[in-house]
Amino acid sequence: MKNMNSRFLLEAIKKPNELQYNSLDKKLEMNNSLGHQDLWIENSDDDSDHFTNTSDTPMRSDAFELSESEKITSISKHFKEILHILGMDLTDESLCDTPNRVAKMYVKEIFKGLNPANKPEMKLFSNKFKYNQMLVEKNITIYSYCEHHLVPIIGKAHIAYIPENYVIGLSKLNRIAQYYSRRPQVQERLTVQIGKELVNSLKTNHVAVVIEADHLCVASRGIQDIQSSTVTSFYNGSFNDESIKSEFLKYLGK
Repeated sequence: MKNMNSRFLLEAIKKPNELQYNSLDKKLEMNNSLGHQDLWIENSDDDSDHFTNTSDTPMRSDAFELSESEKITSISKHFKEILHILGMDLTDESLCDTPNRVAKMYVKEIFKGLNPANKPEMKLFSNKFKYNQMLVEKNITIYSYCEHHLVPIIGKAHIAYIPENYVIGLSKLNRIAQYYSRRPQVQERLTVQIGKELVNSLKTNHVAVVIEADHLCVASRGIQDIQSSTVTSFYNGSFNDESIKSEFLKYLGK
């Protein structure tokens, strides 16, 4: 936690499914302006650390009142103004359609995971094989976007589960990871969202998720460190057993 205002001293207590943050010198104020109980802490510089006590993406209650086409029209208008303020010549043939391209990209591609209508259907199959060992799907490509600066997070997700009564098609694991990635994110929340979704959808408690990613908000701006990477994990059920966890990590070459 860098450059944190000295008024705040936090102790992170790691539990199986989540991180809870306890204030040691004052209670953090609850920010309910978006209808979510999100905890905010302001830094002393232009960067900020955002702590949340929920794994839900912060969304307004009226987030889906506009259609996709209406959102594209509005975003295009505002992005055109941003480029104009920056001094770009929007009559240039290379730039004239950029606001519309960006708007379409936001709504239909890189942020399409914000819309629940785009959530993949999780069709389950009976576990008639009685398979009760670990299943690992590793090196799932992750493209997400840091919600602090809207620059890419690029990495790999590794998912494992131990079936009970149901199994699922392997591609659905990829699709769930990509669905939660396609939105402004922080890696901690992304990891928990994928893990909780799989626990609920697969109807098994035994789920593990590890994400390894590079953050361009670190590499291309600010500290400009291209060597560091970030690793987050979610362990549930049997994966909290050290021997099961070690088996999973062994498959990842850890």
